[in-house]
Amino acid sequence: MLFKVLGIAHFAVATPKFQPMMEAFEKAFGSKLEDTEDVPEQKVRTAFTHIGGVPFEFLEPLSNDSPITKFLEKRGSGIHHVAIRVDNILNAIADLKTKGFIFIDEAPRDGAHGMKTAFLHPKSFHGILVELVE
Repeated sequence: MLFKVLGIAHFAVATPKFQPMMEAFEKAFGSKLEDTEDVPEQKVRTAFTHIGGVPFEFLEPLSNDSPITKFLEKRGSGIHHVAIRVDNILNAIADLKTKGFIFIDEAPRDGAHGMKTAFLHPKSFHGILVELVE
């Protein structure tokens, strides 16, 4: 492998508005809102928390043409993707392409917290959207 997997970066949950969902998670599990950030390039607002030490990202659409809006129209609120942290996203993309994996993003783009991200097509993982994060 040309890259190293460093762990789970986060589980992402799509929601029309993150505040009611955050309130439910806080009430049930004591998790606190840690950070919010608009990511205009991806047309989303993100909110982060940890639940039992596991990072969660709540995704709220910033516009009607946001990929999250489309997801919500098809499926409603729910798990949107799992993000895998890698040590070198360019090497990961190159390596996975040679293994036949299909990418939505041919090159890394800017994500929350200044991270570089790239999404693999759900067809590559039998319906699960996977994001690489560096």
